[in-house]
Amino acid sequence: MWQELRPLGRNSATGGYRRYAWTGADADCRAWFKAQAEARGLAYELDRNGNQWAWLGATGHQDVAPGEAVVTGSHLDSVPDGGAFDGPLGVVSSFAALDELRRRGADPAKPLAIVNFGDEEGARFGLACVGSRLTAGALTLEAAHELRDADGISLPQAMERAGYDPDAIGPDPERLATIGAFVELHVEQGRALDLSGDPVGVASAIWPHGRWRFDFHGEANHAGTTRLEDRRDPMLSYAATVLAAREQARLAGALATFGKISVDPNGVNAIPSLVRGWLDSRAADQETLDTVVHGIEQAAAERAARDGVDLSVVRESFTPVVEFEHALRDELVSILGKTAERPVPVLGTGAGHDAGILSGTVPTAMLFVRNPTGVSHSPAEAAEEDDCTAGVLALADVLEGLACR
Repeated sequence: MWQELRPLGRNSATGGYRRYAWTGADADCRAWFKAQAEARGLAYELDRNGNQWAWLGATGHQDVAPGEAVVTGSHLDSVPDGGAFDGPLGVVSSFAALDELRRRGADPAKPLAIVNFGDEEGARFGLACVGSRLTAGALTLEAAHELRDADGISLPQAMERAGYDPDAIGPDPERLATIGAFVELHVEQGRALDLSGDPVGVASAIWPHGRWRFDFHGEANHAGTTRLEDRRDPMLSYAATVLAAREQARLAGALATFGKISVDPNGVNAIPSLVRGWLDSRAADQETLDTVVHGIEQAAAERAARDGVDLSVVRESFTPVVEFEHALRDELVSILGKTAERPVPVLGTGAGHDAGILSGTVPTAMLFVRNPTGVSHSPAEAAEEDDCTAGVLALADVLEGLACR
């Protein structure tokens, strides 16, 4: 499975992946998912938001009683030039875990489903977890219709061009009501497991996190004739804000990153008229996150005033702290602890996931697989085959414990 999926959407120049929502690479990944479902005799289902489902013990969600289904899966899309494991490891491991259950002769007493949530990374339209947000009602139809990519193509237009019905998107409470537990396996996006020496861990919580857009409006002018004293250069204000973000995060023990920027008119010999930068910030608790973002905004405002630049800040997305349901989390720890030689590690994460979006509606939990480099959202992202196998076996144990009683 891994070898079949690995070439899809890969950029030969960078070695990274460009599996953006509703593009050709995304279509190839979706075709792969459907083929895996059909090869196992699973009932394939496409929901109203373009998320893919593969069912064992049901022909679709309409056959499942409330709270009965055990669901696993993740996503197949990527960030720009992302790694091979973020998302796909969870989907591949889900099919492999089902194969393992069959090898064991396990007889599920509950319907099982594997899901591929669409547009989790938000690489094309700038909002993460679009598929799960729409399903959970966490993204309004009005807001969804306003989403546009860098070429001005709206989400509905992209879906329609890819052969899907954009008029069908929206909340799917009947489907969610069937889910008694959703368990997402994911490569760890950090080195906690590598440092502890454990191949697999259980998630405790997702840090609160958000994205803010900083617009610095200055005055375009000639780079070769305008005196330094006469400039209203927004790039200076932006650069100072980037440094301030690092300092605020360091002092608070949090994270703050300006990883995306656009410049107008974007000429090598022109002073910019507009510099737009996107801040990603995360912290272990809400109070710390608020303190960090406020400090960055204050530093940006002070520097902009000094440079004669106008500043506006817009919060584009935000996800509060997600505490995975303690009962389900503890059940995973108990199931895995039966065969473990030492206590199963429970760890938090600063990365967002579909499991976090669904946690407000259904019981959710996560398994992490060791990442020896700690690198993610990069072609250098990695996991050893033995650790991936351990992840599959752990997920199979969990599914057996939850669905085969």
